[in-house]
Amino acid sequence: MNIVLCGMMGVGKSTVGIRIAELTGRRWIDTDIVITDRYGRISDLFEYYGEAHFRSLETQIVKELAGQDGLVISTGGGLVLKPENNEMLKRNGSIFFLRASFETLLARVRADESRPLLKDTGKTAEKLGELMAERTPIYEHVADYIVDTDGRTAEDVAQDVLKIFLSAQEGGTPEA
Repeated sequence: MNIVLCGMMGVGKSTVGIRIAELTGRRWIDTDIVITDRYGRISDLFEYYGEAHFRSLETQIVKELAGQDGLVISTGGGLVLKPENNEMLKRNGSIFFLRASFETLLARVRADESRPLLKDTGKTAEKLGELMAERTPIYEHVADYIVDTDGRTAEDVAQDVLKIFLSAQEGGTPEA
């Protein structure tokens, strides 16, 4: 069974995923890093081939990962927008929505110029708000569990995810 982390850009999916992998000895995979390693910078993929092409690359990666076991998977922020990806990930994984407030996310993404959906808009806050409004209901629907991250360390969030995951594996009723 895999641990799958989803949520908005800047929520900490990679940082928390790495910490979970360190705590459990599982292999950590970040779908954005796999795509970058294979195909180049995400911002270039968006610019030259468009978002639809990028999303198809994400689905190819999900197909590869969904059949594996014992992974910690940090997904790109938009990966779960495609129902096909969610179905594959749920077959052998528990999906955790890492949730943060608009203010927390804005503070984190403002400093990162590499985010293609925010790049060169000049309206980072407005675009982030639009993305949150579109994606949050999907994250909530797809997630098996929701873990809030505001004001918490990656260590605390990783520990919560593991506690919930292990409880569910043992047949308990996890507390989120």
